Amino acid sequence: MTPRLQLMTREGCHLCEEAAATLAQLAAEAGLEPPESIDVDADPETQAEFGDRVPVVLLDGREHSYFAVDVPRLRRDLG
Repeated sequence: MTPRLQLMTREGCHLCEEAAATLAQLAAEAGLEPPESIDVDADPETQAEFGDRVPVVLLDGREHSYFAVDVPRLRRDLG
């Protein structure tokens, strides 16, 4: 199964922009599709779960890191 990366983000978040660039680079290195960005403010349930920790990286639907991309760990987990 191909790993799936998602980024929980919000408009105007500079940390989210940095995380998006880092994730895009890591996805390209691993030969994966670009990560999907999800605006936490678009849905109340998503906002309640992730809104206080953006950016949040999800790997295969599970929380992997937040506030910053854990690059060494993500590279390891992507294999």
